Amino acid sequence: MVPTMATTSRWLALAVLCAGMLMVILDGNIVTVALPAIQDDLGFSPAGLTWTVNAYMISFAGFLLFAGRIGDLVGRRRVFVAGLALFAAASLLCGLATGQGMLIAARFLQGAGAAGVSGVSLGMVVMLFPEPRERGIAIGAFTFVGAAGASIGQVLGGVLTDALSWHWIFYVNVPIGAAALVLALRVLKAERGIGLRSGADAPGAVLVTAGLMTAVYTIVETDRYGWLSAHTAGFAVLAAALLAGFVVRQATAARPLLPLRVFGSRAVSGANAVQILTVFAMFGFQVLVTLYLERVLRWGASTTGLALLPAAVMIGGVSLVLSARLNARFGEWRMLLTGLGALTVGIGLLTRLPVHAGYVPHLLPTMILGGGFGLAASALTALGMSGARADDAGVVSGLFNTTQQLGGALGVAVLTTLAAGRTQALSGLGPALAATEGFRLGFRVGTGALVAALVIAAVVLRPRVRRCPTGQAAPGVLATGEAR
Repeated sequence: MVPTMATTSRWLALAVLCAGMLMVILDGNIVTVALPAIQDDLGFSPAGLTWTVNAYMISFAGFLLFAGRIGDLVGRRRVFVAGLALFAAASLLCGLATGQGMLIAARFLQGAGAAGVSGVSLGMVVMLFPEPRERGIAIGAFTFVGAAGASIGQVLGGVLTDALSWHWIFYVNVPIGAAALVLALRVLKAERGIGLRSGADAPGAVLVTAGLMTAVYTIVETDRYGWLSAHTAGFAVLAAALLAGFVVRQATAARPLLPLRVFGSRAVSGANAVQILTVFAMFGFQVLVTLYLERVLRWGASTTGLALLPAAVMIGGVSLVLSARLNARFGEWRMLLTGLGALTVGIGLLTRLPVHAGYVPHLLPTMILGGGFGLAASALTALGMSGARADDAGVVSGLFNTTQQLGGALGVAVLTTLAAGRTQALSGLGPALAATEGFRLGFRVGTGALVAALVIAAVVLRPRVRRCPTGQAAPGVLATGEAR
């Protein structure tokens, strides 16, 4: 647990944690607008290109729980600092990459470093700010950093790609990582973990990482082998076996990586299910829109980054300025439904995207409605963490970050694969129309995922009213929707 600190020191510590997350989020978004340039330079196939994103996300997701557990054992600051160092070093390797294999391997290492940074950050924020009002402000700031990283990444990625080359989108992480590393050593308080003898469940980490990578590989390669091929079926069975092995391991291990008891909380289970579906749609949307702007409309990387900026600005503004106030006044559940509703409408508008869309009438409304993610994300984080016991805060934080990366990886893999398959099937219509039809299919599936998220949030996360012994409702309504 993070030691008690003076108020000023706690906010400085929050600033350092946010800086680390800024670097992680910046990298995830800076790559998006450079994907076409990377594809042209290194000769990636449309399906293979997704591994530039998914190698990072799967490593990130696979090691998050492990990083959180190691933080409990040896101290969260040590894991945070080690993650920063690995991330910066791997970013340098990405920038130096001259082939597909080297880039994908370096991206995998980046994901492992990002897991070290992110796996302990949210738990540290929660422990730093136990008072609900301050915690709400801190989580809002933490969410805002994600949006800031997205907006900076999109614009900076476009500028660097056009002005220099795609290699520089990775080099930019090196000075940021070095500065964050120095600040972390100075500001974050050292802490003692419970000791390595308590066990870190390395087999569990191997099983979940291998299972997730195999699942994404299976989805991506359907573009080459087909959904009903023996190749696809074999790897699907292998992925299912690995993930089932992980579940069995967690149920039988003396010190599991992910204690299955945390799923007994309705808030934890429901929030993570909603997050997977929401991020599935949002990450897929970001990649599909980028490819549409650059491949169909023939926009440059810089122009594409600027086109995506309004969504990131809306998300950031809502997260920092409005989310904490609205959550306090109306409750996280209502704000979650409002945010998800806005996202569903926004992505739904793109299902009728014309071949040569005008930015203002066809794309800008979706970018503005994207601000709903800022409202939904902060509310969802508060709801999910509200279901965690004090001794489970670290593992629930890791789980929440894991499902975020898992949703993103699956969204990119599934939606881009479906879009590519639809485009190939309609190739006789001409490149622009066929590609647009593929993107429309991706947006329809993403909209369906958001509708499912909205239904789950409405039913599972609905707050319960406390009852007095007389049977009447007690003053105040639970804002969490938790049920153990």
